[in-house]
Amino acid sequence: QVQLVESGGGSVQAGESLRLSCATSGYTYVLAWFRQAPGKEREGVAGIWTSDSSTLYADSVKGRFTITHDKAKNTVYLQMNSLKPEDTAMYYCAASEYRVPLSRPAAFRYWGQGSQVNVSS
Repeated sequence: QVQLVESGGGSVQAGESLRLSCATSGYTYVLAWFRQAPGKEREGVAGIWTSDSSTLYADSVKGRFTITHDKAKNTVYLQMNSLKPEDTAMYYCAASEYRVPLSRPAAFRYWGQGSQVNVSS
């Protein structure tokens, strides 16, 4: 059984930074961050494969967001720089024991409780 506990989030102005953390337990093959804005579908933001730490990012966040996995602390992070108002959303940590694509949120079996990120202009 995998458990995910998120922390971080908050309200910032455009151009500022935030870091989200997600403490994990249990075996995972891929860890990811998703976000969902009001009235929009949940979208994959970034993913990291725990075997080799290879990463994948949505085009909208490339160059601004960085996902990392600290295996010693069993924690995955999402460093968000140069935040924009359109980054405002509820952010969720997710995990799967299998190789699943970011484009399929339903394929991720385990989810964190969510962290609200608000970016004002």
